[in-house]
Amino acid sequence: MGTMMKDEDSEEVEIDLADSSDPEEYDNGNEPQTLWRAPPALEEEENIHTSTLVEISDTKPLINVRDPRGINECLKVAFEDVIAEPVSVRSGDRVWIWSNALFEVSRVWIYRIVTVLLAIPVSILSGLLFAILSCLHIWMVSPFIQCISFGTRWLQGLWSVVLGIIVRPFCKSAGRCCGGFSIHLAKE
Repeated sequence: MGTMMKDEDSEEVEIDLADSSDPEEYDNGNEPQTLWRAPPALEEEENIHTSTLVEISDTKPLINVRDPRGINECLKVAFEDVIAEPVSVRSGDRVWIWSNALFEVSRVWIYRIVTVLLAIPVSILSGLLFAILSCLHIWMVSPFIQCISFGTRWLQGLWSVVLGIIVRPFCKSAGRCCGGFSIHLAKE
């Protein structure tokens, strides 16, 4: 499974920044020049940073699958989801292509910079909050609910008797009375 994920990451990503309105570039049989290319992930670089403890860790598979439950599906935003030009109003092709490239690059790099600044403090605060809430739930809320449950067993029994003697017969009678009605709709 780990090798499959490494193979998927090793694809090159290319963005063609050439102007699609320049037909002379394609006449000579050459492909358009690629101005930006993301380097493929190298296995050697990944192996340098992993130790034997990380290789046997349970969290290693989570590095590649970071949203396994699809919590943040709403954040899959593409350039076309944010900016769209109608047919009647268009900018130049180079402006559109460069705007697309700058949007994608700035979105990725600003996210990376903000996460470097905020990820560790927010993780520490979240861990602290969940630890406090877990402690309160385990040591205070659950015992309190159990104590209330033990103390009110007679009330649960009384409530089931009231439901069986008063509420259930009333609901059955109302259902039988209303069950005889039928409604027919007709056009006049």
